[in-house]
Amino acid sequence: MFTSTPLAGNGLAVIHDADALDDATMVSIARETAQSETTFVQTPTADGADYRNRIYTMVEEIRFAGHPSLGTAVAVARAAGVTEARYRQQTIAGVQPVEVELAGNVARASMLQEPAEFGEPIDPLPVLGALGLGPADAHPELPVQPVSTGIYHLMVPLRDRVALERMRPTLKRVEALEAKTSTMVLYPFVCEGPSDDERVHARGFFAERDHVLEDPATGSAAGPLCAYLHRHTGRTASTIAQGVEMGRPSRLETAIVGDRVQVAGDCVIVLEGELHL
Repeated sequence: MFTSTPLAGNGLAVIHDADALDDATMVSIARETAQSETTFVQTPTADGADYRNRIYTMVEEIRFAGHPSLGTAVAVARAAGVTEARYRQQTIAGVQPVEVELAGNVARASMLQEPAEFGEPIDPLPVLGALGLGPADAHPELPVQPVSTGIYHLMVPLRDRVALERMRPTLKRVEALEAKTSTMVLYPFVCEGPSDDERVHARGFFAERDHVLEDPATGSAAGPLCAYLHRHTGRTASTIAQGVEMGRPSRLETAIVGDRVQVAGDCVIVLEGELHL
C-alpha cells in the first residue's frame, strides 16, 4: 500500500469471509502472515456500514490503521469484480468513507479519517532521547504532540533530514513513551518548506514484543500529521515520503476536507490465494 511498485510500500494481508474466525485464530493468522497488520473482512454490525474491517497486528487487534483500511477496500472491490467503488467501512474507531479505483493489479484508494483530536504538547527531550537524538535536533518552533484521527500517534517535528536519517530508537524508552502518552507510533518528521507543495519526510516507530519496528507507511499517522500541520502552520495538504530509509519507499497524500483529513495513495496487488485451516 502507498506505492504502485511491487514489493515497495507497506505490505498487507487481507482475509475475506472471516465471520467464523475467533479472536485467537485471527491473531494466529496475523502472526503467520508476518505483516505489520493483517485484516479480516466480516459482516458489518454498524448501521450504514458496507463491511466490518478487523485490523490485527501480530499481537492484538487495534482500533484503526491507515494502510489496512485502504488496502482492505481495494481487496473488497477486487473480490466484487468492480473497477470503482465507494464504501463505508466499519472499524472500532467508527465508520469511515473509502473510495477505490482499480486498473488491473494497480489501484488508488482514499479515505476520510475521523475528526482530529489533539492531546497536550509534551517535553521534547525524552522523546528525542528515545529516538537516539539530542536537544539540537528538535524543531525550533513546533511542539511534540499526540494527535488522533482514529488512533493517537505522537507527532515529533525535527530540525532537518540529517536528524531523521540517523535515528536509533531504544526499545524501553519507546515503550515507556507510548505508554505514557497513550500513543501507538512515534512519528518523527521534517518539512522541506511551509507551502502545501513542499514534501514532508517521515518515519514511524513502534514497540512490539521485544524490539522496535519501523513502519514503511503509516496512514493512521499521516492523517494526524496533516491535521497537526494545518493547526500549527496553516498547511491544507501534505505529500509524505516514508519508508525511504528502510528501502520500501512510500508516498502518502493527505488533505484537509471539512472537519476531517483525507488520506490517499496507490496500491499494487502482488499475491492472491486461499487460506486452509
